[in-house]
Amino acid sequence: MITKTRLFWTTVLLALVSSGAQAALPTSVGGQAVTSLAPLVEAATPAVVNIRVTQVRRNPFGRPGEVGGAGSGVIVDAENGYILTNHHVVGEADEIQVSLIDGRTLDAEIVGSDAGTDIALIKVEADDLTEMPIGDSEDVRVGDFVIAIGNPYGLTHTVTSGIVSAIGRTNISRDGFEDFIQTDASINPGNSGGALVNMSGELIGINSMIFSRSGGNVGIGFAVPTEIASSIMGQILDFGEIRRGLLGVNIQSIDREAAETLDIDVEGGALITRVFPESAAEKAGLEVGDIIVGVNDKKVTGAAELRNTIGLLRSGDKVDIRYLRDNKSRSASAELGRAEDQLLSGADIHPGLAGASFAPASTSSDSGVEVTNVEEGSPAAQRGLRSGDVITAVNRVLVRNLRDLAAIAENNRILFLLVQRGDRSLMLQIR
Repeated sequence: MITKTRLFWTTVLLALVSSGAQAALPTSVGGQAVTSLAPLVEAATPAVVNIRVTQVRRNPFGRPGEVGGAGSGVIVDAENGYILTNHHVVGEADEIQVSLIDGRTLDAEIVGSDAGTDIALIKVEADDLTEMPIGDSEDVRVGDFVIAIGNPYGLTHTVTSGIVSAIGRTNISRDGFEDFIQTDASINPGNSGGALVNMSGELIGINSMIFSRSGGNVGIGFAVPTEIASSIMGQILDFGEIRRGLLGVNIQSIDREAAETLDIDVEGGALITRVFPESAAEKAGLEVGDIIVGVNDKKVTGAAELRNTIGLLRSGDKVDIRYLRDNKSRSASAELGRAEDQLLSGADIHPGLAGASFAPASTSSDSGVEVTNVEEGSPAAQRGLRSGDVITAVNRVLVRNLRDLAAIAENNRILFLLVQRGDRSLMLQIR
């Protein structure tokens, strides 16, 4: 017997389906009734691949050995063999093999990879591939039904379902550029790089990580939106590298309490504490003490939001900056510089420097590299680096600019940094 409560909710669900509400299941998928998601799954699954990677490492005795790993990927361009996956799946791989649902195993090569967004693009040479259409992640809403497809624990082409639990998640990982889609669709080790799919069979996210104390699924998974993945793929294909935009400022978050202390009428924003010479910010007329509250059509309530918003744009992009100066609203237009030329993340060059950021020293372009920020509790902080330090040499080699620092760090597991701190010099060992 159907109770009144059950009858009420049955009526509501039928009304949602018939009205086409976005969070409701569609009336049909592939011409079949919504009694099953099988037609959608059958159409989407061939575009998801299993990825196996091999990395050559040396043991403590110097002997080489192979380490294997696994993940997932999504074919987004069948004609050219392009597959989106995670940077952490393939970024350090020496060999990559891709397995298709039809049983074929193909060798793949990395076209480009970006640690900051955890997105990588790989390529295979094959005919008769199936691609997944890329949807607009900007249209995703909390409550939308989704499915996740991947290879958890090596169980190929596993499909799970759930809803979008949240959008715009940040502060999930250190040093990353984040705007995650959160979902309760089961995601486990091996799902990384797989597909988060909407009810139209479109790719809306690349599954990237989970929140878990045990290592297994607890219903909190995160996917990189296709808006970000497509942007990174476009940069890789257009430039052969990532050209991340940079405003050229140091910033701190301003909340309501801090604003009241400064007698500023704002609920939140990013306070500029330094403007780099010849940067996009300086050319746009921004000054120390300005509080940025918006970029283009996005509201900025803190430093993390500004960093993500700017860092996900390309160098050369023009942006409209809304800010406060002397408690008065102002606006400026800026053409973003290139982050790699003006700012370097420690996580991109050495694990022991994660949490620190570096820029050309403010005194002279030939005087070393300045530590512009060190996050509390980060590996860089634990090893003694401080904001304001100037690195003048690494492993007895003179460091004149960011490229010198990156080149030396790339080829050495242990770094000895000669640091100028105020009027004294010191040596720091980084492992």
